[in-house]
Amino acid sequence: MKNRLLVLALVVLAGGVFAQDATVKKYGDQVKKADLKEYLTILASDALEGRETGTRGQRMAAAFIASHFEELGLQPPVNGSYYQPVTLYSSGTPEVSFNAGGIALTENEYIYFGAGATSGYTELPLVFAGTGSDEDLAQVDVKGKAAIILMGSTASMRNNPAIGKLREKEAKLVILAMDSEDDFKTTAGQIRMFSGGRMSLEKGAASNNLGTFLISPSAAGRIFKSTPEKLKKATGKNLAKIKPTTTGFTIAQKYNEVKTSNVLGYLEGTDKKDEVIVITAHYDHIGKLASGEGDLINNGADDDGSGTVAVMALANAFVKAKKEGHGPRRSILFMLVTGEEKGLLGSRYYTDISPVFPLEKTVVNLNIDMVGRSDPQHKDSAPYVYVIGSDKLSTELHNLSEDVNKKYTNLVFDYTYNDQNHPERLYYRSDHWNFAKNNVPIIFYFDGIHEDYHKPSDEVDKIEFDLLTQRAQCVFYTAWEIANRDKRIVPDAK
Repeated sequence: MKNRLLVLALVVLAGGVFAQDATVKKYGDQVKKADLKEYLTILASDALEGRETGTRGQRMAAAFIASHFEELGLQPPVNGSYYQPVTLYSSGTPEVSFNAGGIALTENEYIYFGAGATSGYTELPLVFAGTGSDEDLAQVDVKGKAAIILMGSTASMRNNPAIGKLREKEAKLVILAMDSEDDFKTTAGQIRMFSGGRMSLEKGAASNNLGTFLISPSAAGRIFKSTPEKLKKATGKNLAKIKPTTTGFTIAQKYNEVKTSNVLGYLEGTDKKDEVIVITAHYDHIGKLASGEGDLINNGADDDGSGTVAVMALANAFVKAKKEGHGPRRSILFMLVTGEEKGLLGSRYYTDISPVFPLEKTVVNLNIDMVGRSDPQHKDSAPYVYVIGSDKLSTELHNLSEDVNKKYTNLVFDYTYNDQNHPERLYYRSDHWNFAKNNVPIIFYFDGIHEDYHKPSDEVDKIEFDLLTQRAQCVFYTAWEIANRDKRIVPDAK
């Protein structure tokens, strides 16, 4: 009886081991820690000056990636080139005028933030929308109008859910009334300091997204012939007490051309080569600080040097597999995109303006943006990665992702940021979003927000290369399964 149990245990154990495909594991092991470290040491070095979009450092990074693709023998898919040229337009400080409620506001009462432009003087109905909460927005129609909302001192302009909700409800213009005069002065000063660094794909035309005006609390009170205190009390169930009015404004942008490029390497599939998997990361970062002491270069080792080198290592593994007779059935496009830090512009250029391969033939986008570190929430965690968006468009993709991870890498998949209504709104904040909005199923791999995010201290010596390797291998196994299965991944029926 004991011998029978022993044999049974060995069979079960063998079954667990052989659940992994030895061939797939062989090529997954080609995603190597040493390669990742070698690539990242170059990409995040001071010589590349923080890889800001349109700069010498960004062009050096693009050349490094293109050279790697050429050395591997990937096909150059853009008219015989690895570079997909992208022209962006950098805006300086715009010329702006602004009045509301019959009052011409002074430059000490408002500041403009955005890349919008008007065709001359524009007037819109203006409504008070409280704090932009669901309760407030249920009481007021903002579609096609300008809307003022109150903004607390701790709220973010970049990732403010209330602003997102107003955009979703098709507000034409968002106006933020700050919580205090001091908050307004501080934030306005910061905006003035960093104005002129915005970029866009369009130049000079009137925009559906007109940007944002920031106003002082006293200005908000005067606009509605009220006081800041009364406006605060009107939020919730008392919005009707604040009567609508009108606003008029001009926004005249000044633009300079910025030449940059996405970098693409193509691996042709076999019997299903017309179907394409796109694996992305952004290779740009935020460049150098304008002034200060000490280290001024934002090297971006994690953001997104880690994702960039992961894509480069995945290309290694798939190319080796193909050379040894195990090439993918579906084609794979390895794409390092520009302009992510300027508003997901390189990936939007690809999806909305010039897709090299038809989006209807694009099966999945796997996007890798910051995978080299651990965040404070996982200080004592087993190896993990945040997984975002896998279930948003395709249940089939989500289940495949889970199964492949359990089979090969067994990372802890953390879905904290997968909620589309999470305050950080990460589903909308990296390059996968431009594929997702076009109904291409996506997975976004992410390590969390750590203390060195967008700082010169995001350095190579803080990268956890063992963890980076595991995460990159997880993406490899997922891509392999998608590329070689009989049926393509499809979006869920709507």
